[in-house]
Amino acid sequence: MHSVSKSWLLLTGFVLFYIIYLLLGALVFSSIERPVEDKVRNDIEALKREFLNQSCVNATSLEQFLLKVLTANKYGVSILRNSSISSNWDLASSMFFANTLVTTVGYGHTTPLSDTGKSFSILYALIGVPFTMLVLTACVQRLMYPLVHAPVGLFQRSGLDPRPATALHFVLLVVLVVLGFFVAPAAVFSMVEVSWSFLDAIYFCFISLCTIGLGDYVPGEQPGQQYRPLYKISVMVYLFVGLMMMYLLLRTFHKMADLHGLTSFLQLPRCEEAEDVEPIVEEEPEDQASSYLAEKAASKPLDPGSQPSYNTINKG
Repeated sequence: MHSVSKSWLLLTGFVLFYIIYLLLGALVFSSIERPVEDKVRNDIEALKREFLNQSCVNATSLEQFLLKVLTANKYGVSILRNSSISSNWDLASSMFFANTLVTTVGYGHTTPLSDTGKSFSILYALIGVPFTMLVLTACVQRLMYPLVHAPVGLFQRSGLDPRPATALHFVLLVVLVVLGFFVAPAAVFSMVEVSWSFLDAIYFCFISLCTIGLGDYVPGEQPGQQYRPLYKISVMVYLFVGLMMMYLLLRTFHKMADLHGLTSFLQLPRCEEAEDVEPIVEEEPEDQASSYLAEKAASKPLDPGSQPSYNTINKG
């Protein structure tokens, strides 16, 4: 029981430290970049007044004006009256930027303006990206039993052989992920973001959870966005949980590929070989016992020479 409490305490510590790391990064980014953003915004406003006061505009003046306006717009500073007056480097927006940085989503809509901010981004990502992978891995290890091993064991106790059981489970898991992390969020995004269609929202979810992050659609950037800080933080939570589920889906597919012989056919390492180390967060003793029984049940129907069963469930 002591080891179970220690395991959950360790996982909670990982998640809390991750949140603190994001907050720290947000504070540093905001303190570095917001003054630079304000200076750029003031310079653009002064340039606009100077341009409007000219009695005659020549081609050179127009080109210089457009060049400076487009450069400022690249960094998220707009000259339009109807643009959002919110800063791109307030605490919520800075935290959102830090989150997209360490999760490697990186939309690119907001980028550091100063050399100091760019240097800090490098150092922050060097620590943040591996630590984010560590936290995601630890969380997925806790989810493997209730979302993968237990359902597969239930299907096998219902009379299914291991291979059909794992295939059925994988299909159901894919349906769950598609509905819960693509379709449902897309419906919400299409309602909140008035300029997005449902297809645009589905496209955003896919691009984000695959960590492609093209940046052509970024939530919370429309003028007059209500509850913008809360909205940004909600999107952060969605991205983290969504990436966790995508990782879980990949690990489940890898285990299923082991059982069906796909990894051996392609001469790839089997899932348990890649995981032949102590888990970051230990499983509960009851989970290990149940996993062991499920592993034995999975291995019985297979011939000794065939591929291993839905293996090393207790290593998840």
